[in-house]
Amino acid sequence: MIMEIQVLPTPMGTAHQPYAYVDAAIAAIAGSGLTYEVNALGTVVEGEPDDVWDLARAVHDATLAAGAESVVTNIKLAERPGGDLRMGELVAPYRAG
Repeated sequence: MIMEIQVLPTPMGTAHQPYAYVDAAIAAIAGSGLTYEVNALGTVVEGEPDDVWDLARAVHDATLAAGAESVVTNIKLAERPGGDLRMGELVAPYRAG
């Protein structure tokens, strides 16, 4: 399964760390052990469906636990039943070799 996840915390961070709450979300993803790629407007993760679903909740919770007053979490999911779906497979035709 592939998930794109974006957190929109209020506020985004603190005066000293403008993206502190987003950073907390990315740290949760990095600590998951799943394959991921941070992009400008979200992060793409791939893994087994149960792991990906659990991570979506963990990322949302990590943002709040870091101190955000509120958070909206947007997710997109892609799955190919009975087969693997990989990030590289989807983007390979569009990346320069």
